[in-house]
Amino acid sequence: MVAATIDMNAAHVPAKTGPWWSHLYVQVLAAIAGGILLGHFWPEVGIQLQPLGKGFIDLVKMIIAPVIFLTVSTGIASVGSGRTLGRLTAKTFAYFLFFSTLALIIGLIVANVVQPGAGMNIDPSTLDPNAVAKIAEYDAKAHDTSLVGFLLAIIPTTFVSALTSGSILQALFAAILFGIALSHTGAAGAQVLGMLEKLSSVFFYLVGMLMRFAPIGAFGAMAFTIGEYGVESLVNLGALIATFYLTSILFVVVVLGGMARLCGFSIFRLIAYLKAELLLVLGTSSSEAALPSLMEKLEKAGCAKSVVGMVVPTGYSFNLDGTNIYMTLAALFVAQATGIDLSLGDQVALLLVAMVSSKGAAGVTGAGFITLAATLTAVPTVPVAGLALILGIDRFMSECRALTNFIGNALAAIVVAMWENALDRDALNRALSGESAPLAAAPVETDSD
Repeated sequence: MVAATIDMNAAHVPAKTGPWWSHLYVQVLAAIAGGILLGHFWPEVGIQLQPLGKGFIDLVKMIIAPVIFLTVSTGIASVGSGRTLGRLTAKTFAYFLFFSTLALIIGLIVANVVQPGAGMNIDPSTLDPNAVAKIAEYDAKAHDTSLVGFLLAIIPTTFVSALTSGSILQALFAAILFGIALSHTGAAGAQVLGMLEKLSSVFFYLVGMLMRFAPIGAFGAMAFTIGEYGVESLVNLGALIATFYLTSILFVVVVLGGMARLCGFSIFRLIAYLKAELLLVLGTSSSEAALPSLMEKLEKAGCAKSVVGMVVPTGYSFNLDGTNIYMTLAALFVAQATGIDLSLGDQVALLLVAMVSSKGAAGVTGAGFITLAATLTAVPTVPVAGLALILGIDRFMSECRALTNFIGNALAAIVVAMWENALDRDALNRALSGESAPLAAAPVETDSD
């Protein structure tokens, strides 16, 4: 396989810059700061602003399925070879399995070394009854979410429902099948492919339009979070929050940063390139809010459309580094806080179950607690009701989970593109150095077999 590029001789053009306040990341950052202040000093008003954040996230979710379908189907149709697609899929899931497992192990190690829950000596029977009842709901959902059920849920009821159900994996599944069909239908497929590529440009323009509302969404979401939960709730369980944030930062800098360095670029430059999207994720606590924009930016950074279309949507369900760190760290925190000493065998069982449950509940509302509940049931000595301890602060840790997941998936797309020889290095260097590049400069895979 070789990576072909279009208009590689185009001149390098410095990125256009406007007034500092016109940049999206500045507007989102200001909105987050304003939301924090409003939620802290006028919590009643902040709580009433929840519809702003929810409305913006719903706007973005409205176009996620079409963007995924168009990107994946046109990318796969361009690849053409079934053998190439199979190789891409194998490399993608090999990457996901390695880094997801590593994240789980790191969470386990940090919890054993730092022991954020040690000395709390909490009796589960004294926990808040309302919180325990809420945990019981998550526990019931965990039992209803089996791996087999998760796999069957990927298959849509109808082809159209794959684009209307809101399921990323259903849209991805339909797009893969449609892309394969396009690549095998000759002239008719080529005509449809041309139409889809034009439609894709329209949808990405729509993405740009919707991103202009990002500051409003971030403002409302942050005002609600601070107004509803209060900054004070961070103090009581500060050790767990600090441990999780520091572990996630080290994972990004050392583990993901090391992988980026092996591939010849800096993780910090990648973070700077995605700063607007990262601030949007921070403000809304939803990595899905920045998914369409991430896919567009990765293509501009030189990743082949087929790689972006395969890795990013799949990674949102199977490559959740931040969530995996959180799962094992929080599980051991509950055990330590309730005075339960887990043996090495118990912790290995916890790790093995987490490897499965973290995939089986992907994309489900409240997935963090659902997967935690499912994992804790594998070690009966740890009370699931103990999750009530972290129910109140989970909202403040979800931002860190989402940010780590987002960075991990961005890096995954670049690494897999490099493995597939489907990465335009010049375009990547221009993007990470802040220079603009021709929109058509992303590589298109061609099969040389």
